[in-house]
Amino acid sequence: MKFKSVFDIIGPVMIGPSSSHTAGAARIGRIARDLFGKQPTWARIHLYGSFAETYKGHGTDVAIVGGLLDYDTDDERIKTAFEEAASVGMTYEFIPESAHTEHPNTARIVLGDDHQEMSIVGISIGGGKVELVELNGFPLRLSGGHAAILVVHDDRSGCIASVASCLAEQQINIGHMEVSRKEKGNMALMVIEVDQTVSQEVLEQIAALPNITQVTRIAE
Repeated sequence: MKFKSVFDIIGPVMIGPSSSHTAGAARIGRIARDLFGKQPTWARIHLYGSFAETYKGHGTDVAIVGGLLDYDTDDERIKTAFEEAASVGMTYEFIPESAHTEHPNTARIVLGDDHQEMSIVGISIGGGKVELVELNGFPLRLSGGHAAILVVHDDRSGCIASVASCLAEQQINIGHMEVSRKEKGNMALMVIEVDQTVSQEVLEQIAALPNITQVTRIAE
């Protein structure tokens, strides 16, 4: 295995005790918060494998709630995330699951408010690194380590080309792209990791394209 930097070996600056169970959990929660686009008012957090067995002792629970409050891994407020959640009116429930998953540190977060809800599945792969492997039933692979945009769209000819063209016009380079759909002609999802920050103006341009349903940005 090759490491890109010393931080791949020793892990990130974080509130302890564990990079995979605490820092990784916080990142999964924060990615969920970013994708939802606002503060959720409730969350159901399903934990699998090692997460389910040790989430209280290793701080996985408080870390995920901290992430849902938009706290980074080194934010001291993670320690009091339960109290902070109560102060903003966010309720949460942890549900340990016995089902087998491909990775031992897996969390499914279902979150929402009075108007909408969303679900994600994330895994903590060690050293504070995570992967998002499912969004609202769509399979994907997203590390959260790069700026990215997620585009929900109708499965129609020309959608992918129009989004890529819009990014090219703004000189935004695509580093990695995946496309998935639930069935032919139905809803589809583009996951686009980019090398530059995507502004709100560009997001609005993409959202205005034909057959685009929703556009969400994840910061690096």
